[in-house]
Amino acid sequence: MNLGPWGDLTILAALMEMVFATCVFIYISRLENRTSHPLGDQVGAHKAVLAKLRKREPMSRDEVDYATELVDDARSPLAYAIPAALFTIGLFYVVGCLFMLHLDGGHPSFRTFIGGIPMLTSMNMANQLRRVARLNGNLKEVSVTAPESSDELATA
Repeated sequence: MNLGPWGDLTILAALMEMVFATCVFIYISRLENRTSHPLGDQVGAHKAVLAKLRKREPMSRDEVDYATELVDDARSPLAYAIPAALFTIGLFYVVGCLFMLHLDGGHPSFRTFIGGIPMLTSMNMANQLRRVARLNGNLKEVSVTAPESSDELATA
């Protein structure tokens, strides 16, 4: 059975989506099964800790541990399955629409390319993961200070 190039791409995108969705399930399961860091329960703590790490400011031992956890999570290859799954959903939509248009002899409309929105979003997500993962070098140079009170972190 010859589906043509758009049909073949649609099937490939569906298969890749299943692979990436499985990887996302595994990654999320691992995150849910581990013990969460106490700073992870505070609103805005990850943003404050990563900002301190980017600026190479002194941090408490708890903040360093939490920053290490965040950077390690972003460095995991399975973390990139999330944007990859989102990208393949958009790709599946676009090539599926083009396949249907090819069968009917129609012309692409704006609706055909709406799948580009999750594709662009996934590229931004992957870039944000890369930015956090690159902070691994800053972790090696961070200076540890006396423990801060949680009130100071909440105001940052």
